[in-house]
Amino acid sequence: MGKTAFMFPGQGAQYIGMGKDFYDQIPVCKEMFELAGKASDLDVTALCFEENDRIHITEYTQIAMLAAEVAMLKAVEEKGIRPDVTAGLSLGEYGALVAGGVMMPEDVFKIVRKRGIYMQEAVPQGGAMAAILGLKTEVIERICEETPGMVSIANYNCPGQIVITGENGAIQEAVGKLTEAGAKRCVPLKVSGPFHSRMLVGAGEKLAKELAEVTIHEICVPYIANVTADYVTKTEDVKPLLEKQVSSSVRWQQTIERMLADGVDTFIEIGPGKTLSGFMRKINRDVQVLNVEKVEDLVKLEQL
Repeated sequence: MGKTAFMFPGQGAQYIGMGKDFYDQIPVCKEMFELAGKASDLDVTALCFEENDRIHITEYTQIAMLAAEVAMLKAVEEKGIRPDVTAGLSLGEYGALVAGGVMMPEDVFKIVRKRGIYMQEAVPQGGAMAAILGLKTEVIERICEETPGMVSIANYNCPGQIVITGENGAIQEAVGKLTEAGAKRCVPLKVSGPFHSRMLVGAGEKLAKELAEVTIHEICVPYIANVTADYVTKTEDVKPLLEKQVSSSVRWQQTIERMLADGVDTFIEIGPGKTLSGFMRKINRDVQVLNVEKVEDLVKLEQL
């Protein structure tokens, strides 16, 4: 018998209307959206469901995305589906913490609202990110190390797709070198800051003060942290890893490879979009991958 993993997407998959059918049709999902609004002191339903520009601004994106993810998670749980392991990409790691009972939804909503604000404030200008396609990881790592200024890897997404982050000038210089080295494409990302770079250390330090007030519960469902691509086994490690995550590389490919090595053969992406499902196809095509972002997607789970 194989194992099932829940995985939660990060910022960038958001869109107007995400989770609206869950809100309308499933009471516990409506409760989660309302709890997110109360905990963050924002009209989260308006943010998620009504036309607005704020949904793509980091300080609002994060709480909106997480509200949708947790609402969808609760609908999955009502179907009696439980994971053997969880993980989430960047912001999505907070969805994994809720899925594993490590943090309560209300606490997570409060923390993520602050996380979005601190990340937005840390570098309002002067940073950039770019997706590098079709180049070996070691080549990208070497060029980042050799490039003057602050540039590093933000995300190890999947084979052939790595995201770099850092100062504008350093990113531009690195992109030139990476293109010369044979990258198929170097795509500038439409983001409001150089996330997962050392420029975000201050944001992590502010987040740590907020996390100090939060209760961490026993880790009942194993989860894998972005920073280490390894299981977190001690409750005292949760907060330091979340602080570090803001300014560290997200080791998503390594996280999935760890799950595969441990016998996970069913992956359920819970949240807006199909980004992580797309990464899975490039990491391993021989496993079952399901996506839950619409109420009708819940039917797929009945076969499990």
